[in-house]
Amino acid sequence: MKNGFFRGHGLGNDYVVMDPKELTFKLTPKTIKAICDRNWGLGSDGILALVPSRKADFGLRIFNPDGSEAEKSGNGLRIFARYLHATGKTKKKHFTVDTKGGVVTITLHVDRHGDASAATVEMGQATFNPTALPCTLDVPELVQQTIEAAGANWTFTGVSVGNPHCVVFKPTGQSWTREELLTLGPVLENHKLFPKRTNVQLAVPTGPKEIFILIWERGAGETQASGSSSCAAASAAVRLGLVTSPVTVKMPGGTLNIEVDPNFGLTMNGPVAEVARGALSQSFVRGLR
Repeated sequence: MKNGFFRGHGLGNDYVVMDPKELTFKLTPKTIKAICDRNWGLGSDGILALVPSRKADFGLRIFNPDGSEAEKSGNGLRIFARYLHATGKTKKKHFTVDTKGGVVTITLHVDRHGDASAATVEMGQATFNPTALPCTLDVPELVQQTIEAAGANWTFTGVSVGNPHCVVFKPTGQSWTREELLTLGPVLENHKLFPKRTNVQLAVPTGPKEIFILIWERGAGETQASGSSSCAAASAAVRLGLVTSPVTVKMPGGTLNIEVDPNFGLTMNGPVAEVARGALSQSFVRGLR
């Protein structure tokens, strides 16, 4: 379908999937911003683009709503996998996807209606090495480091799961507010310690195998859920001894299950939903040009 799109979400974190070969325009920062705009476009937390790959069964590029590019997205990968299955681009239930944050393996779980309503993604390995973020701190690992933001000092854990994350924990029994997220999120995202910006999670352990997080995504802002953020926060919580694996990660949009192996290999399992399929109107596309 010319200028077609597939729209889906993972726990309220929504993406538009497109095949650039079917578009009559190029996906540039300008066109991406226009499509993702929630008032003037389709509205989305980002765009997933199907691209060729020599390393995996499929290639994926992930674009944030501000036009920048993300290395990896856990919810995006589940949505992309459902798109591939729903549109007949694959009949496999087990395949690989090449992202800028590494190659991942996906297993689809097809329900009685024939829909791939859930997926398990092997997300790769978490690392606490500052060069993987990147970060300007000259330390062996970004575990329990101090950062000044919004007029206060905070203790954070830096972790990469193919894309960078800054996880800030409060003790069990305390909680984070949305106001704190809206204040701290953009400051930490753009902090000088992270020259390429970072994703932010405000986290608190809520049980021996459970955490709750609020999410501020690099290039997107507040989101209801995030697969890579869940992986980052879960691996940080395990690294700090706050919880043990498997970790149930609760977010405003819902829950993901993250397994963290002894070497910090990460496996994510969660639901995914299709919302709509369609095509951009000719008048909208003319405006993009």
